[in-house]
Amino acid sequence: MTYAKTYADWRTDPEKFWMQAAGQIDWIKAPSKALFAGKAPIYEWYRDSLVNTCWNAVDRHVAAGHGARTAIIHDSPITQSLSKITYGELQSRVAKLAGALRARGIEKGDRVVIYMPMVPEALVAMLASARLGAIHSVVFGGFAAHELAVRIDDATPKAIIAASCGIEPGRTVHYKPLVDDAIAQAAHKPEFTVIFQREQEPASLVPGRDFDWAQECADAEPADCVPVEGNHPAYILYTSGTTGSPKGVVRATAGHLVALNWTMKNIYNVEAGDVFWAASDVGWVVGHSYICYAPLIAGCTTIVFEGKPIGTPDAGAFWRVIQDHKVRSFFTAPTALRAIKRDDPKGSLIADYDISSLSALYLAGERADPDTVVWAQDHLKVPVIDHWWQTETGWAIAANPAGIELLPVKIGSPSVPMPGYDVRILDEGGHEVTAGTLGAIAVKLPLPPGTLPTLWNAEARFLRSYLDHFPGYYETGDAGYVDEDGYLYIMARTDDVINVAGHRLSTGAIEEVLAAHPDVAECAVIGVADPLKGQTPLGFLCLNKGTERSHTDVVKECVMRVRDQIGPVAAFKLACIVDRLPKTRSGKILRATMAKIADGEPYKTPATIDDPSVLDEISAALQTIGFPSRGK
Repeated sequence: MTYAKTYADWRTDPEKFWMQAAGQIDWIKAPSKALFAGKAPIYEWYRDSLVNTCWNAVDRHVAAGHGARTAIIHDSPITQSLSKITYGELQSRVAKLAGALRARGIEKGDRVVIYMPMVPEALVAMLASARLGAIHSVVFGGFAAHELAVRIDDATPKAIIAASCGIEPGRTVHYKPLVDDAIAQAAHKPEFTVIFQREQEPASLVPGRDFDWAQECADAEPADCVPVEGNHPAYILYTSGTTGSPKGVVRATAGHLVALNWTMKNIYNVEAGDVFWAASDVGWVVGHSYICYAPLIAGCTTIVFEGKPIGTPDAGAFWRVIQDHKVRSFFTAPTALRAIKRDDPKGSLIADYDISSLSALYLAGERADPDTVVWAQDHLKVPVIDHWWQTETGWAIAANPAGIELLPVKIGSPSVPMPGYDVRILDEGGHEVTAGTLGAIAVKLPLPPGTLPTLWNAEARFLRSYLDHFPGYYETGDAGYVDEDGYLYIMARTDDVINVAGHRLSTGAIEEVLAAHPDVAECAVIGVADPLKGQTPLGFLCLNKGTERSHTDVVKECVMRVRDQIGPVAAFKLACIVDRLPKTRSGKILRATMAKIADGEPYKTPATIDDPSVLDEISAALQTIGFPSRGK
């Protein structure tokens, strides 16, 4: 089977394609058909089925005789601990927690907020919710109390499951006080909390409201899996909205199961028993799809890594994990690779480890700049596969489907659309543009299984945010183009396309040129207001460790590179050296906030920012090149 044949099969008969994919799932009541379009443009998949996510991720593997297979490896260089959980042990733990929740009144349809660090219990909490048909909403551990309170008020959970603390390099994050503060701030009050006590910092419990995880599970009767309808929400995952109020992305149960199961073999080229590692966090969509659900649905071993790409203890941490656990398929964000490359530009630490088990490296979460991809290819000696998707889609829109056919890699492209995604490039009027022309990336409806059917209690906002601008299409919010071979290129968020004297330029294209400079480890380009040209590009450059060259010389060379490779039309003349870039905790660069600082506009420190102090560093760097100091 080739990619072209697989994609053509979907295009020819999508109903048959997705019903065949559904054959890999254990159904309590099989669906009569795949797509339900009666409420278009609100589409539903496998709506009349009955199914349970936890059964498909855990119990069925035990029933098939694979209870002794390792399901979860917890590798924590931060706490210097390692543990493994078999599928049989996982089934017992999940059923016990589900029983404890049921005894406290959790039923199908109730919401449960999960606020956990990178420990296996986070996955157990997710699966226990799914076992009961409860709808979980995982909030990134360590989010400020206000952000947690906002999500509590929107999801109105009956319970919160949290850890007493999180452990970061050099510090302890006090989760329980944050939970207490969030509950105090929230208008909605959960009925109870379950607290997983970590030995590094046990928390004091509020009598009658807070309950100890271990005690609750010890006394509980194990709970069986509860059947739910195919369109029943599996979870709510909040993603930041442009208005500042988070959007609750809904994931419907049946489509989620079918799509994620399909991806494991066809995109990531892994089988039951293989070790799959997504170096992300359970609070993000990658953690939902590819730390918790997809690997377990497919019968793989998944890794929960409580560490960092550098500093735990060094830039060889990832290679050590791959060696120790014989990882076959590895998924991380380009920002993690750039951090490693900056600390170890020659890749010297890779030689210290046997990574021969690794078949491919997958990148997603932001644009994978060509220089980073080439560095990884050269040093890891495996295919480096960029792929593109969003919180809203839950799995890849475009990828190189290694399990079907490894297509030629075009560096800078996440390759080609996956079955289910009819990707089009549109101009502002909604008309398709020719190959090679930059435009808005949209997906012709319906979206495939596993993607968002709506937003939690906000259907009007769902329509306004994604479907209204280009009727008949899902608007991705990303800009890019398709080449003559059908390969997709993601160049920027639509908001990051800048207009320089009437020329639409992609900040991503300029960043590619800057990142190729031998002294540049990482960079970001924004558009700043210009009275003559409308906007001009401004670059921020992070240099490799050990670079001793003059900053002035590096900036001059970068300016010349852009002029030579993109042309004078880019009007690229401004750049400054910074030690780090402002990023979200998931690694996305906060370009919009940087642009507001440069333009002197008021801005709100994003709740998702990794370290707010970096914004002051950006402001100070801007002053060195003539921008006035700006306050918040």
